[in-house]
Order: sequence, then C-alpha cells, then structure tokens
Amino acid sequence: MPAEWERSAGVIVAWPHADTDWRYMLPQIEDCYVNLVRAIARHAVAIVIAPNCERARALLADIPSDRILFFEVPTNDTWTRDYGVISTVDGDNNAILNDFAFNAWGGKFEAAKDNAVTAAMVRAGLLRGRYNDCLDFYLEGGSIESDGRGTLLTTTSCLLTDTRNAGLTREQIEQRLERELGAHHVLWLESGAMAGDDTDGHIDTLARLAPDDTILYVGSRSSMPNDPQSALLAQIPEELARMRTAEGNPFNLIELPLPDPIYDDEGMRLPATYANYLVVNEAVLMPTYNQPLNDDLAAKTLRVAFPNHVIETVDCQALIQQHGSLHCATMQLPENFLCL
Repeated sequence: MPAEWERSAGVIVAWPHADTDWRYMLPQIEDCYVNLVRAIARHAVAIVIAPNCERARALLADIPSDRILFFEVPTNDTWTRDYGVISTVDGDNNAILNDFAFNAWGGKFEAAKDNAVTAAMVRAGLLRGRYNDCLDFYLEGGSIESDGRGTLLTTTSCLLTDTRNAGLTREQIEQRLERELGAHHVLWLESGAMAGDDTDGHIDTLARLAPDDTILYVGSRSSMPNDPQSALLAQIPEELARMRTAEGNPFNLIELPLPDPIYDDEGMRLPATYANYLVVNEAVLMPTYNQPLNDDLAAKTLRVAFPNHVIETVDCQALIQQHGSLHCATMQLPENFLCL
C-alpha cells in the first residue's frame, strides 16, 4: 500500500447534498467543499462524486476542466476516506483496486450506497487497475496508515471491535492485512480517542506516519483546565515511543497541538484534530478551526515533518460539525490509478 506522501493522480471527494446529514447546513458545508476541491485541484485531479453533479459543476466552474472530474453515483454521505477504493500495487508494480466492505463504522448509519461506490467507479472505467473484491472484510481507509514499505499503523479500538469483523482474532486480521495490503509489520495503537468520534478511534485522528520513520501525533495539552480529552490522549506518546520500525529502530515522534474544544449546537464535543490532514503531491492540506494560535502552530509543526511540501490550510469549522475533518472527506488515488 503506497504511502500517502507518494505521488497521487487524483483525490476523490463526495459532494454534500440534501439527502445527507448536511441538509440542515448545506450552504455552509458547500462553501467548505468549494475551498477543499479548489485546494486539491491545485495539486492533483479532483474527482467529485454525487448523485447529481449539477450543483457542484456550477460552484466549481472556475476550476480548469483538466483538473476536475465529475461522476454521478448514489451516496449516503461524504466520508470517502472510509468507503473509497484502497489502492495497492503488486510485486510487478501493477495497480490493484481493493474494495473492502463499509458498514458506517460498525452499523451506526445507513451505508449501502456508499458501500457500492468503488464498484461503480470501476465499472464506469474511471479507475485503472485490477479490481479486488474484499467485501467479506470490513475496513475503512481512515483506520490504517501505511509507510509504503509494508508497515501499517492502526488502532485496536477500531479494527478489533465486534461490529466490524466479529470472531476474527488480531492474528487473523493481520494475516488479511498482509494478504491484501502487503502489511508485514502491523503496529497497534491501544490508547487514545477523540471525544465525539463516531469511528471508534480511527488512526487518522490520532497519529500519522510520515517520511523518514516519523510519526506525528495529537498532543494532550489543553487550554481547558481538567480537560477530559487530555486524559484520553496522554498515553499515546508513551505507547508510540515503545514502537519500532520494521528494522528495529525507534520512530521520530512529533507532537501536534490539540485544538481548543469545539462543540455542536447540542453541546456535544466534536473530534477536532490537526492529524486529519491530507498529503497530495507537493502539498499538505491541513484543517483549521478559526483558532489562530493553534492553527499556526499546527502548520509550523507540519513543516518540520514535511520540509519539502507547501502547507495549505482549509477552514474545516463546517466539516467538523458532522464529526469528521479534511482527511476523512478525501481519498487519494496513487499515480497511474486514474483513467484520464
């Protein structure tokens, strides 16, 4: 499974529409998606999917036609990271399109339409590669991080939950990850969770693999006294410090700031995190939350891990209202995986 910082051909996003949970705030989330798609299109082809693309076409008309594709397909929601194709290459560098089952994070929401998106894109000839039917196994893209060399970082709270692949042991799941994704070195994070997270602890909210055997992780320091979120995150650096690369070396650990608490209209804390960034070719697209000090510190921190990338920010105050952020809303396609 290629690392996210390897070359990408395009990035898939699903346009929010009135039949999604975004209905009550559609203008605000559309503004967010306009900015997100424009940022993607500066660095790769943006693939916009929706049941009806007319609205998205109108709002994105300023993007050059060679930088954007539209594909009409039914969708339940917008979290393409978790139902989009998971791309791998075989020993001869041939593209493989892995279609894993998606049940909306353990059956929490309706997901039948989202679960059918990858197969629909393959049938339409948008994706290049051999289709691999993995629909007997539940796996979300946000639950795994790859270094491109066979190391995979994930969480026990997500992959070992009974609502995904009940009855399978950790060893059996590792065997499946090795078979489908070439993961011969699986690292399990057992600590940490973001309040308000529907995913049961996706790794892309907590810790991210980066070049040069680096892991960026969400720190636990909070501006709120006695913040319960801090207690949930405090064990992460200790656990990461005990992990080793496939060669037996410790990782370089870099702490990202913890955003100040953000709440929805009902007072529920939302899982805002700067770990939910997207690497797309020469850029890192980073979510911001209208917290100038934290936003700026997060951008400076990412520059340390990605010194050869430009850090671009996208205001994700609207996106976080449905308990996800920038990385959750995108799925990259490696170079040569997109039919143009």
